[in-house]
Amino acid sequence: SGSPGERGVACFLARILDDWGFRTELTDVASGRTNLIARGGAGRPDSRTLMLNGHLDVVGTEGMTHPPFVPSITGGLLYGRGSADMKGGVAAMCVAARDAVRRGIDGEVVIAAVIDEEYESLGTQALVAAGVSADAAIIPEPTGLAICPAHRGFAWARLDFRGHSAHGSRYDLGVDAITHAALVIAELDRMQRDILHDTTHPLLGRASLHASLISGGTGINTYPDRCIVEIERRTIPGETAQTFLDELNEAYRTVHRSHPTLEMEIQLTTSRLPSDVAVDIPVVRELQRALAAEELPIRIEGLSAWTDAALLNEAGIPSICFGPGDVALAHSAAEWIPVREIHDATRVLDHFIGQWCNTKRG
Repeated sequence: SGSPGERGVACFLARILDDWGFRTELTDVASGRTNLIARGGAGRPDSRTLMLNGHLDVVGTEGMTHPPFVPSITGGLLYGRGSADMKGGVAAMCVAARDAVRRGIDGEVVIAAVIDEEYESLGTQALVAAGVSADAAIIPEPTGLAICPAHRGFAWARLDFRGHSAHGSRYDLGVDAITHAALVIAELDRMQRDILHDTTHPLLGRASLHASLISGGTGINTYPDRCIVEIERRTIPGETAQTFLDELNEAYRTVHRSHPTLEMEIQLTTSRLPSDVAVDIPVVRELQRALAAEELPIRIEGLSAWTDAALLNEAGIPSICFGPGDVALAHSAAEWIPVREIHDATRVLDHFIGQWCNTKRG
């Protein structure tokens, strides 16, 4: 509650980057919630700039099987909440930027350590609104050192079904809101099997939806006059929140034809666009070269989870994800990251920054 710790983490990292010679700026996005921007390099206007964007927040710790905030290394694995998502990536991007800047770069590297990625992305939204930009951006989310030019988006909707309360024996009076909800969910499931199954992206697979939350009813012997269902739709490039709304309305119309007492209100509660850039844009090509130079495998994959890359791409900053760790361990009861992957990511990013920021624009 209240995202405790974000400002403290930002200030701590700012002190480190200050000591390393970066030009740092702390900006309050909300009360006690602070973005950090740090810049390094000569900053010549004809040379490329690079943003390294990492989030400072982590998810909750309920149900974790090890101490969440007491880091420990066992068998080469670093355990702790946020170790994979994404403290390992933030550490790698900062050290890589330090090493590249110390050797000298003509352009500029911008470290953006932002708040709130795990909820509303207030940090990167504020960053974009303030006009912070670059010729490209890398977000070191846990990709297992794969280059991820695309990730899914999402949309959330609340469906409010209205029935008519009546005694359980009065089928002639009662309208069952829960059964109506079930019929619409079943129709959405049919659409998922028959339509979404064939809505695909080469790196991300198919689009999907699922029913996440449901509530309704007042007693077992009473027709329920209300049922609320919350649905999540994971979108792929080419789809928007409107795509989801159209599907919900079509499901309603289909069920309503056979159940004319159906009443359903739709509220779109939040949505985020998917992210997609071409696999042959300069930032992807040159990151492939950096991996090859460090004798590491080159893999181009899609990322299932949403990230701030979508916001940066929407703002005109070509952005991809590349970092250490396994996204399957993010938010999990046992979260860890291989220490070696942090070092490998640091080497690759160091190499990449040196090449990218010493190249002229155009």
